Amino acid sequence: MRSALSILAVVIVLSIVMLTAKKQMETMKPRPPAASAASSGAAGASGPPQPEAVGRQVQDLMKQGEQRASEADAP
Repeated sequence: MRSALSILAVVIVLSIVMLTAKKQMETMKPRPPAASAASSGAAGASGPPQPEAVGRQVQDLMKQGEQRASEADAP
């Protein structure tokens, strides 16, 4: 009787450990692109920025900075 209860306890503990491991593995899985875009909102919907777009934005900001600096020096 004692050995049967010990085996039952081991089976219960093993099942709890397996369920916990299964839940952790599900949280570690990468999400599909549609699910990750939907959960991250509108900012993530377009994906990561393209290098060309970032380069153009930096150049535009540099030009704006040059214009403001020349306007500040003009008067």
